[in-house]
Amino acid sequence: MVQDDVNALALVDERTGAVTPLLLPAGAEGRRHFSEGRGNKAAKMDLEACAALPDGRLLVLGSGSSPARERLVLVEPDLALRVVEAGPLFAHLRSRPDFAGAELNLEGAVVVGGRLWLFQRGNGRATEGRAPCSAVGELALSALLDFVDRGAGPPTLAAVRRVELGQIGGVPFGFTDATALPDGRVVFLAGAEGSPDVTADGPVLGARLGLLDGEHVVLCEIVDEHGHPTPLKLEGIDHLGADEDGALRFSVVADMDDPEVPAALATLRWGPAAAGQGRAQGG
Repeated sequence: MVQDDVNALALVDERTGAVTPLLLPAGAEGRRHFSEGRGNKAAKMDLEACAALPDGRLLVLGSGSSPARERLVLVEPDLALRVVEAGPLFAHLRSRPDFAGAELNLEGAVVVGGRLWLFQRGNGRATEGRAPCSAVGELALSALLDFVDRGAGPPTLAAVRRVELGQIGGVPFGFTDATALPDGRVVFLAGAEGSPDVTADGPVLGARLGLLDGEHVVLCEIVDEHGHPTPLKLEGIDHLGADEDGALRFSVVADMDDPEVPAALATLRWGPAAAGQGRAQGG
């Protein structure tokens, strides 16, 4: 489990609910917990995305929304951790207006074939000449591994695709995470949050689930077990499998941006066969 306001990862046993912390280096004054109330929110690593690499490691990425958030973390199979300063990589991503739009804010990552797909959340503040956008950028995985393991120059975007996710109440939806299906298709989460920029939090107006299948994009609303639009800020998703009727099941995580409210781990069901008809339901 990746946390955006704590310098630690969490290893969660979904069978028992046991949580084991994987501590990352402490920040200023030896602190690992960051919040507006503590006055140190700007110093957090803001880890937002995680992808499983073919060699068995996990790659965790900061959002890149500020210089303090331009780090990568490699998690070895034995759970050893390594932090990589990745300023040159994030500088390249930020320099591409077709990908970063007004403000860079990475929220998801997934390996598809020989490439790492990065999901840019389009909730930035419009600047002169640049508007916020939600986009998927592709990096060659071999070039990325050369960068993190051998100190080579940063990889460059091989492809960029902007995706229109819609809006609610004038607030646009933006990517919040993604996961790959066994057949190569990619399922993603999108949230509409009324925030003024990429660092501030705001009210959550809705959540959507989407499917990227080649050039085809399918979107549907996410509702709770009672059929009402979910009020949860869904920021994590992982594919679990399929039910007998063909419905896809996912594990999803909600972050309510309140240090007094624990993150919620839930199951989301979409089907049958992810046809994009109807709604996705969580419980």
